[in-house]
Amino acid sequence: MTLSAQETARQVLATEAAALWQMGETLGPEIDAVVARLLGVRGRIVVSGMGKSGHVGAKIAATLASTGSPAQFVHPGEASHGDLGMITGDDAVILISNSGETRELADIIAHTRRFRVPMVAITRNPGSTLAGQADHVLLLPDAPEACALRLAPTTSTTCTLALGDALAVALMEARGFDSAQFRDFHPGGTLGAQLLTVGAVMHVGEEIPRVGPETAMGDTLLEMSRKGFGTVAVVAGDRLEGVITDGDLRRNLDGLMERRAGEVATRSPLTVSPDILLVEALGLMNERKITTIFAVDAGGRLKGLVHIHDALRAGVA
Repeated sequence: MTLSAQETARQVLATEAAALWQMGETLGPEIDAVVARLLGVRGRIVVSGMGKSGHVGAKIAATLASTGSPAQFVHPGEASHGDLGMITGDDAVILISNSGETRELADIIAHTRRFRVPMVAITRNPGSTLAGQADHVLLLPDAPEACALRLAPTTSTTCTLALGDALAVALMEARGFDSAQFRDFHPGGTLGAQLLTVGAVMHVGEEIPRVGPETAMGDTLLEMSRKGFGTVAVVAGDRLEGVITDGDLRRNLDGLMERRAGEVATRSPLTVSPDILLVEALGLMNERKITTIFAVDAGGRLKGLVHIHDALRAGVA
C-alpha cells in the first residue's frame, strides 16, 4: 500500500527520532575525553567528510567556530591536492564517515598519523579503518536510514548533525562561553540585534538633554526642544535626580514658567543599566507606554538615553 506524503513524513521523523534517542542512551564517557582533547587544541578543529558527511561537517565546523571553538572545514578531495597544509600540528581533526571506509579520507588519515595530529572519528562502524586509526571514536547508532530503500543518508546524517551540536555545546559550556562572547560572533541580522545592549546604541555626552534642578523652565523647554527627544534629565552633578517629559509639562501648565526644573520633574524615574539587553529596555518602554528611557550606572550617574526609535533602527522589534 502506498503511503500518503503525510504518513511518509511522519515515518521518517519517527525513524530519525528513535535513532537520536538510541544515540543519547548509548553515548558514553568517550565524549568527555574528546572534549578534553579539543579544549587543549592550540590551533583549530579541522572537520572533514565526503558527500553528505561533508555537508554536515561544514555545518559542524561553523557551529564550533560560532560558539568559541575555532574551526574550519577542509574538503578531503582538496586536501589531497595541497590543502593538507591547512592541518598543522597545533590542530585536531574530526573525520566523518558513516561506514568508516570512505577512501577519500585516506590522505587526511595518513597526514594525521604522520604528524601526530589528534584525530576524532565519527562513524557507525567501530571495526572500520577510520575507527581503527582514530585517537577517539564517537559512534553513531546502528539504525536504519529513513528512506524506503534504506540507502539515502538520512538517519545517519541527522545523528551526525546532532552529535556535532552536542559536542559544540559541551565545548561551549566547558569554555564558559557567555552571551557577550556570543554577541561578538553574531553581530549581524536578527540574532545580533537581539543581543545588543543599551550601551551599544544609547545617546551619550552632549546628545543627552539635561538641566540642573535650579534651571528655569524657559531654559528647560529650550533644552528639550533643542535635543528633540521630548524629555530632559534633571541632573545634580552627574546623578540623575528626575525626568521631565511632555506629560509632566501638561500636568504643570498652571504657573509653569515661574517654576524650576526640579519642581516639575518626576522623581525616581524608571531607568536601566547600560549593560542590559536593548530588547529588555524596549520591553520596559512598551510596558510603561513611554518612548525614551535613561541609562544610569550602579551609583545613579547618568550615562545615556535610549529612544524607542533607536531600538527599531537596530532591528529590535
